[in-house]
Amino acid sequence: MTSGIKRKVIMGLGASLVSLIAASGVYANEATSERHAAAATQYRQALFQLVRSNMGPLGGMAKGAIPFDESVMKTNAVRLEQLADMMSDYLVTDTRKFNVETSAKDEMWEDFSDVEAKIEAMRAAAQNLASVVEAGDTDGYRAAIGKVGGSCKSCHDAYKAD
Repeated sequence: MTSGIKRKVIMGLGASLVSLIAASGVYANEATSERHAAAATQYRQALFQLVRSNMGPLGGMAKGAIPFDESVMKTNAVRLEQLADMMSDYLVTDTRKFNVETSAKDEMWEDFSDVEAKIEAMRAAAQNLASVVEAGDTDGYRAAIGKVGGSCKSCHDAYKAD
C-alpha cells in the first residue's frame, strides 16, 4: 500500500471514529490533571472575556446607551460567530474533579449536547445580526442584538453559577 493510500485509509478511519463518538452522545472529556483542569478553565474564561468584549457595545446599542453603529454591529456579529465556532472545543473539558476556580456548574458536562445546542443558538443569532445589518434593516437591529444576548443568557441561566 502506498503512503498516500495509507494516509487516506487512516484519515477515513479517524473521521469514522469521530462520527461514531459524536453519534453516541459522548461529548465531554475529563481533565487528566490539576494542571490540565487549570489550563482548560483559563482558556474557557479567556474565550468568555472575548465574548463579553464583543457583547458590551451591542448591549449598549440595544439599550440605547450608545448610538447604533452598523460597522461595530457587523464586526462584533462576525466575531461572536467565530467565537461560537470555538466554544465546544473550550467547554468540553470537564474540570469538576479538580480544585479550579470556575463559575461553571457541574450540569454543563452532564448534558453536553444541550450546551452545544445553546452554542448553535448563539451562532445562529450572531449570523442573523450580521444579516440584519447587511440588509440595512435598522428597525431590526435591537431585536437581532436581543437574540444574541438571549442566547448568552440561556446558557448562563443553565450552566453558570452566580
